Amino acid sequence: MRAYVRLLHPDGTEYELSSGDIIGRLWSAALPLDDAAVSEAHAMVSLRGDELKLLSLRGMFSLGAKTLNELVFEEGQRIWFSRELFLEVTRVERPREVLAIEGEGLGRQVLTGVCTLVTQPRPQLLPRADDAKAARIWSNGAAWRIRLPGEEARELRPGDRLELDGQIFYALAVSLESAARPATRAALYGSLQIISNFDTVHLHRKEGGPVSLSGIQGRILAELISLGGPVSWEVVAAEIWPDEGDRNALRRKWDVNLARLRAHLREQRIRPDLVRADGSGNFELFLYPDDRIEERA
Repeated sequence: MRAYVRLLHPDGTEYELSSGDIIGRLWSAALPLDDAAVSEAHAMVSLRGDELKLLSLRGMFSLGAKTLNELVFEEGQRIWFSRELFLEVTRVERPREVLAIEGEGLGRQVLTGVCTLVTQPRPQLLPRADDAKAARIWSNGAAWRIRLPGEEARELRPGDRLELDGQIFYALAVSLESAARPATRAALYGSLQIISNFDTVHLHRKEGGPVSLSGIQGRILAELISLGGPVSWEVVAAEIWPDEGDRNALRRKWDVNLARLRAHLREQRIRPDLVRADGSGNFELFLYPDDRIEERA
């Protein structure tokens, strides 16, 4: 239940990459290429609909004599990253469904590679093997495996209920189509450090300067941070406009100011799903695995 592509390096090493994985010159890349002609973050594997693609980030690649900035992976391809370096596509796996984890305080997160589920300081799914006291999750190529603290490793299946530090999480199958966009955005937009000061919120990112939100926009983010999970719009709006007794007027204020907040985030190139609705009137601050929150209020 995992979409991935296997790429063979000329030295004989085979790499298995999922959506969001980076190919580049840095040693920390999911597939590092030790070549001066390769950019630090050269390209990225991405799920687009039900297709696995290679997308150019800071460098181009070629298939035969044609230079490209995007291609759909197909078995047997030789993808050139420099005049002397190519990767061969040995397998492309596109299951109809992939496995995800969700729970209280943790929005739905699709599993990729090796992950660690932690509860402190808040529920997160970290994209690495970390902390022996937490839950480690990994794929052996045929199935997903999990090892909870003090337990033996076992297979992780859709519908499984997990308890970690008194908190409950669930494994579930999600369609490949619905899983594609969030995994890609995580790599494109990068991680955020979010500092909340009650009525102002500062968003720090690796690329680009910090973004400061104040007034009503800052309050919306600060309230969602404080509440720590999906919550009705009415609960958040009542905190921001406590003297508004007309529910319809309250909803209009919420809709107008939420639209302004999202427009401002787009203008500042902050990912548009940071404030996410579940379609039934609940909203949450949607965090990716490497995001960090600091509350100073």
